Amino acid sequence: MKVAIIHYWWLSNRGGEAVVAAIAELYPEADLFVHVCDEPLVRQTLGERFKGRIITTFIARLPGAARHYQKYLPLMPVALEQLDLSEYDLVISSESGPAKGVITRPDALHVCYCHSPMRYVWDMYPVYLKGAGRLVRTLFPWVAHWLRVWDRASADRVDHFVANSSFVASRIRKFYRRDAEVVFPPVNVTAFDHRRERGDFYLCLGQLVPYKRADMVVEVFNQLGLPLVVIGEGELLDRLKAIAGPNVQLLGRQAFSVVKEKLETCKALVFPGLEDFGIVPVEAMASGAPVIAYGKGGALDTIVHGKTGILFDEQSNSALKAAIHEFEAGPQRFDVETLRDHAAGFDRAIFQRRFLQAVERALATQTAAATAPFTP
Repeated sequence: MKVAIIHYWWLSNRGGEAVVAAIAELYPEADLFVHVCDEPLVRQTLGERFKGRIITTFIARLPGAARHYQKYLPLMPVALEQLDLSEYDLVISSESGPAKGVITRPDALHVCYCHSPMRYVWDMYPVYLKGAGRLVRTLFPWVAHWLRVWDRASADRVDHFVANSSFVASRIRKFYRRDAEVVFPPVNVTAFDHRRERGDFYLCLGQLVPYKRADMVVEVFNQLGLPLVVIGEGELLDRLKAIAGPNVQLLGRQAFSVVKEKLETCKALVFPGLEDFGIVPVEAMASGAPVIAYGKGGALDTIVHGKTGILFDEQSNSALKAAIHEFEAGPQRFDVETLRDHAAGFDRAIFQRRFLQAVERALATQTAAATAPFTP
């Protein structure tokens, strides 16, 4: 088979790129299509085994695209539809930004691995709009309307959806009216040591943007006086600096070596946001750290209440505070080997096996439909 992989953009290595790298390892001869990318970074990430081409859409040739690619979001649907995929038998799209809207051959199979329907035009549209500047608040409602219409229509171009969590599968059903198979994304579990001595600090790790609710965590730890380390960067950083008490350390963005060390030695990870999946909690459990998390979204797929962490049922200071009090009353009940074994279920090799099985089932279904006798 001739295989194409479609990704939205590749300028840093995050969860979506880890998925694509794992898929590319399954199909090393595939060609990779992106709107814009840092090609040396992509080549380094995929390694020498990847033999395919890297092809960008016309977005990459627009002024300042490498830094301001998000400003070209309204043009990305058009850019996707200009790609010539007529030579490919299997097309795998990696969807979170515009990626699945490509046009394929009638007999080609299009499998979409959906990290999330575009949050900024669907369920999180009010949150993004509220945090935008005046010009974006004026123009984006019109752009978002067009993107919703296109996004819904382009969902019908996909033959088989694979979602990264049960939460995302439910959103695909809501927004696209399509069913999706769930295959959890890959986590590099073996990169973490779960046997190190644990410290007395809690850890909050991730982008510092409003919906991830790091501000709530800092406010609660200010009240409790417990030690907290916050790693990440984003628009909330200045506000957190203004409100953080002496018990809170704001480290900003850190290298993986620092992140790894903090995960392996923290008392627990605090994860207060509503996430599509959430790789960080799995990395924490792989490091032997239990997780105190908001009990909705992807956390319901990864955290077992009372066994690998504590789930709280609303994003409020009082609910988070109660969860921390519950944890403080008995952290010894979380066994590091149990945490590690649970995290191992999300390992990269398991993702690759399950994704390959999903593609093979979709191919078998397509073949059966194509060879079935016509019945008027």
